[in-house]
Amino acid sequence: MRFHVMSEEQLSTLLAKLKDDAGLQEKLKGAADLDAAEAIAKEAGFDVSKADWLRYQAKKTLGLSDEELEGVTGGKEEQPTATIQRPCWRDAC
Repeated sequence: MRFHVMSEEQLSTLLAKLKDDAGLQEKLKGAADLDAAEAIAKEAGFDVSKADWLRYQAKKTLGLSDEELEGVTGGKEEQPTATIQRPCWRDAC
């Protein structure tokens, strides 16, 4: 599970950089899909996988904590109400 923590740290660092880097924001907005977003992140020096993007987007979209997200994927009966948002890599988070 150490890799998962390291990649989450990479994603957090990338998201922080996006706040100040308009060029990187524009590149990610132009990404056609997760493969392109992953390639752009790697080009910028970040080791962020498609799974990292999807996990982040699910948390952001559903407004869930890690524990709640695990419960949903584990099949808890209680389901959260979700709102639909654009994919993270397209709206530069």
